[in-house]
Amino acid sequence: MGIQTEIGGHRVERDEMGEVQVPVLALYGAQTQRAVENFPISGLRLGPEFIRALGLIKRAAAVNNARMGVLDPAVANAILSAAEEVVEGRHDGQFVVDVFQTGSGTSTNMNANEVIARLASAHCGHDVHPNDHVNRSQSSNDVIPSAIHVAAVEMIHGLLLPAMDGLHQALRDKALEFADVIKIGRTHLQDALPVRLGDEFGAYARQVELSIERVKVAGDALLELPMGGTAVGTGVNAPAEFGRFMAEVISVWTRQPFREAVNHFQAQSSRDAVMAMAGALKAFAVALMKIGNDLRLLASGPRCGFGELNLPAVQPGSSIMPGKVNPVIIESTLMVCAQVMGYESAITWCCAGGQLELNAMLPLMAYDLLEAIRILANTSRNLADRCISGITANRELIADEAERSFALVTALTPDIGHEAAAAIAREAHTRGTTVRDAARAMSGLSEERLNELLDAKRLADGSLPSR
Repeated sequence: MGIQTEIGGHRVERDEMGEVQVPVLALYGAQTQRAVENFPISGLRLGPEFIRALGLIKRAAAVNNARMGVLDPAVANAILSAAEEVVEGRHDGQFVVDVFQTGSGTSTNMNANEVIARLASAHCGHDVHPNDHVNRSQSSNDVIPSAIHVAAVEMIHGLLLPAMDGLHQALRDKALEFADVIKIGRTHLQDALPVRLGDEFGAYARQVELSIERVKVAGDALLELPMGGTAVGTGVNAPAEFGRFMAEVISVWTRQPFREAVNHFQAQSSRDAVMAMAGALKAFAVALMKIGNDLRLLASGPRCGFGELNLPAVQPGSSIMPGKVNPVIIESTLMVCAQVMGYESAITWCCAGGQLELNAMLPLMAYDLLEAIRILANTSRNLADRCISGITANRELIADEAERSFALVTALTPDIGHEAAAAIAREAHTRGTTVRDAARAMSGLSEERLNELLDAKRLADGSLPSR
């Protein structure tokens, strides 16, 4: 831990660069304090899921170092107990290094090493060293990428996918509820052929379902852990098979099938799996933005917009206009989507910014990826619970609009031709009548045939009447 003396509210620790004053109650040491002083940038910190992943890695390293005979069992047990406290979140406040720091994340790795070493020293009654003991058989260059993967996988399976499943189910429920509602479709924001409102919601449900599949596929690549590659991928200072044993132990503790990286040089130098997951999250954000924009457009009004849907009223919408209610849940979702797109852009630059044997932008991509997962999960749950589940349809208005649409004239073309149908549409528009009324006067078709051709339910189902 370095030589320590106490002065007032601080203690003095010495490392290879000299003396550093550290807050007397801090569990961390000299290297963490230097990082605090060197990077007063944003106040952003890596979150509890990342700290938990670091604790899991340090705990697994202690188990495997003892198992492979490179660490005294008593020291290993002390580290194991200390790391478990970190895993449990009991010392999250001791992780104080800014996200914008050394690109390898060495400062955060040393933050973990120093906290665990101090706790372990108290457990076993003699000095446990942050580098020689806690960081044994490791490097920041394999620890931090592995922590990103472990934290992301746990958050995806524990937080994001359950929330996405809930949103998918809420949309499916609405698709079934609205299966009998025939409405006018729209292309280019102009009237088009009739569709079922349930089919619109079924399309939204399918978008979410496909997003779930993309997240699962991208998540598989995150199961490869760089542990065992140490500094550059050669595995110097780590026992043979250390990476495999690390993946096995972490798999047992997390109940996720982690595996050792196939190629440690690739695993150290590039973060392609992070990029793939960021892309899957962005695709989900784009899907949510499409769904959200559709819903607030269909609910616009209530008197002077589309007015087809009613969204749950959750709060007053204006400080000046009494009675106004805004689609605030959807608006918050759209802002989350914009933020996730920004995170993905930053991650893209980070992943593209690696050189040779290391990508030196790890802390930022860790923060952005995990925050993207967190806010997408939270907004998916919020959207499902506080908006989708409470949507109702204005059935009478929808039915009236479907009858008044000029697009219904499309159904007449097999019998009277395109030009004659276009003339009927122009006449209906000029006189302000329905297609049905104009067709009665111009088409020469019987009332029975008109009813067959202009049956909105049949058109929504895509079926043609026999001639």
